[in-house]
Amino acid sequence: MKIIVLGCGLVGGVIAKDLAADGNLEVTVADRSREAIDRVLRQAPVRGEIVDFSKPGAVRDAVSDFDMAVGAVPGFLGYNMLKEVIEAGKNIVDISFAPEDSMQLDSLAKQKEVTVLVDCGVAPGMSNILAGYAASLMDEAESCEILVGGLPVERYWPYEYRIVFSPLDTIDEYIRPARVMENGRIVEKEALSEVELVDFPGIGTLEAFNTDGLRTLLKTMKIPNMKEKTLRYPGHAEKMRMLRETGFFGSEPVEVGGVKVRPIDLTARLLFPMWKLKEGEKEFTVMRVTVKGKKDGREIKYTYNLVDYFDERTNTTSMARTTGFTCSIMARLVAKGQFTHKGVCPPEFVGQNHEVFKILLEELRKRGVIYKETIS
Repeated sequence: MKIIVLGCGLVGGVIAKDLAADGNLEVTVADRSREAIDRVLRQAPVRGEIVDFSKPGAVRDAVSDFDMAVGAVPGFLGYNMLKEVIEAGKNIVDISFAPEDSMQLDSLAKQKEVTVLVDCGVAPGMSNILAGYAASLMDEAESCEILVGGLPVERYWPYEYRIVFSPLDTIDEYIRPARVMENGRIVEKEALSEVELVDFPGIGTLEAFNTDGLRTLLKTMKIPNMKEKTLRYPGHAEKMRMLRETGFFGSEPVEVGGVKVRPIDLTARLLFPMWKLKEGEKEFTVMRVTVKGKKDGREIKYTYNLVDYFDERTNTTSMARTTGFTCSIMARLVAKGQFTHKGVCPPEFVGQNHEVFKILLEELRKRGVIYKETIS
């Protein structure tokens, strides 16, 4: 089985290495960066191809000789990447988190008879899978709350934040209105709004604020009340609101000294050196998914907690582990024919397949990513 991983940044590289550990898979990584490809080639028995994903038809050509693909490109490239993979008639498991609605490609995917598992990371991804699983165990699911964030262990002024992926994708979370479900209706709320403090054992107090992370859950799950909030150290939301309201996240060009520049491009250029995770710097991922409902006439609550830290043994970030392993495990199951949903498949459908769900949790556990379940 030949698999091509499209994009080999920190997360794409983890996916490629995990897949390459399976002796039955022949793995190739594709990226526009020779440096990124060489980094993965030094760490795993994979092949590399230079591909500029922004060029029309480039993705379609790149995947043509492979049995399936994994998508790990920046969000702004994600939708077109998916479309070209589907047009090529290839199965794909994707973590690209494109802002567009991937379900618009469902008819094309069914026509091509391919499996297109989207948003298959940690959140979206495992958050949806856990919600789908818990709700499927109930007669009636009434609410779902997802709290999730990736943070540095050591806090440095002024932002007390680090990232392992595109700064533009992070900024987009602070711009795009957050869609939540309230009493069965989709309601839009301002990103970074409704800040609340939440305590996590072993971590302390974090702040949670609205972001647009529910995505497909709003359409696929019949849960009348749902919300997702991003977790940061207290004070982060106020700093981001200040930048946003001042115009630093604006996409319309402004003229400065006779040169036109998009404020968001300048902001990303300035923030990324301050946000970029330094070599060897420790970080962690924290997530809590709570689903409440009724079973046999009684109130029931399922809670899943994750606290995962930087892996010093393999020098792998927690965000790359929790995101990448979910994707690589599901890619393996698709490759082996153990998950065969045709069309565009949101991750919550994985949770509704109890056999696949249990395999996924066990494989994650083997890699040290552990979701603790509490039923009350």
